[in-house]
Amino acid sequence: MDRSPIRFKAMLIGVGLLGGLLSGALIFGGLGSTAAVALAAKSDPLLSVADVAERSLDSVVNISTTRRPSGYRSPFHELFRQFGQPMPSPRAQHALGSGVIISADGVVVTNNHVVKDATSIKVTVGSSKREYKAKVVGTDPKSDVAVLRLQGAKGLKAIRVGDSDKLRLGEVVVAIGNPFGVGQTVTMGIVSAKGRANMGIVDYEDFIQTDAAINPGNSGGALINLHGELVGINTAILSRTGGYQGIGFAIPTNMVQPIVQSLLKRGRVVRGWLGVSIQEVNRELAKALKLPTTEGVLVSDVEPGSPAYKAGLKRGDLIVRLNGKPVRSTARLRNLVAAAGAGASVRLELYRDGRRTSLGAHLTELPARLGGGVGRPGRGQGHPAADLGLRVDSVRDAALRQKFNIPSRLKYGVAVVAVDPSGAAAQAGLQPGDVILEVNRARIDGVRRFSQILRAARGDILFLVYRQGTTLYVMVDR
Repeated sequence: MDRSPIRFKAMLIGVGLLGGLLSGALIFGGLGSTAAVALAAKSDPLLSVADVAERSLDSVVNISTTRRPSGYRSPFHELFRQFGQPMPSPRAQHALGSGVIISADGVVVTNNHVVKDATSIKVTVGSSKREYKAKVVGTDPKSDVAVLRLQGAKGLKAIRVGDSDKLRLGEVVVAIGNPFGVGQTVTMGIVSAKGRANMGIVDYEDFIQTDAAINPGNSGGALINLHGELVGINTAILSRTGGYQGIGFAIPTNMVQPIVQSLLKRGRVVRGWLGVSIQEVNRELAKALKLPTTEGVLVSDVEPGSPAYKAGLKRGDLIVRLNGKPVRSTARLRNLVAAAGAGASVRLELYRDGRRTSLGAHLTELPARLGGGVGRPGRGQGHPAADLGLRVDSVRDAALRQKFNIPSRLKYGVAVVAVDPSGAAAQAGLQPGDVILEVNRARIDGVRRFSQILRAARGDILFLVYRQGTTLYVMVDR
């Protein structure tokens, strides 16, 4: 199965004019008096699928958009220009998707890709078939969430919201949307997995995976549990054909909640920022760094002046919890920090030098210059060679710094000039342009020091590497 991020995303979005990819909606409290949401009681009994559908259908809407094709140039453009005639406008494109009503006065949540570049949006509500014009309140392409407001709407049925963190694997869920534009459709499946990330669909990913049938046009519709509560926005499918093949992804409501709140209040999303480079931990890294567990996220760098720096976080710390919630992946930590928001105070539990401790940090807003990537650990394949297959040079060389765009703040280390494709370094993922800052936790001040430490090293070698704005630990087998 090809999971190339570019191919995958093109496969999802490339279903064309039939509409959005899937169904997915969200909801939550704290929207204010103009957007009151019905919250489910914890003691609600389980409902039948038929009851869930009956209670929820009027809260799920069909969305029809009109777009002007961008970048279109007619082959007759030059002919019209020569005769001084205006070029006829290209035909408008039409697309269909779904959405979910989260307040009685017409606030609707859907996917960003459903309404992207739309010149007009028409929304049809549930079984009543009432039609409204809609305006975009705000969009967040990084999570594929958008908020609409229906013009002149009142007395609509807002969907109830559930706690997506309480979903269990194997739990039955219901998807409601508008597949292929045929009208409202209900499908049933189970929660196949939680916390799906690194799919290459959007920047912030923490998907619920489900096998409830989802097809083009379901995008923005509802994923609902058997308490009748909204638990996710179905936003993408994994498919070779563009149609349903048993793997769909939904944005959990607990991730969507702060995004929608921010869009309603500010018209944009204000995410929290900690200021660390992070990576996940395998057994080899845990052994090399003397970490007591692989359950957590490793800090590979701390940005000077950042909230993490002020809180006292250090390179080599292993973060295991944030505000009491387990952190088992880089995506999870990233999402928790982003959702906490700028100005929030968080408590980090971590291991440092084998001992468990905790620190408090005060988050600030994610700087616009940061794209949000995180480092990942490299892993060798056991190449038993004395020569790692590396050629390095001093970072003090001006021509080298310019060639590899090495920032002026890096005053030490050695730059990787060339990598032998058959060597252990290449197997571990090292590449030209990397700057090796440490070897086996020892700082590298130059080529001589690098060579001395390598000669003295026994067994696998731990590198700390700077690469394109971030740092990461890389294990090299020898």
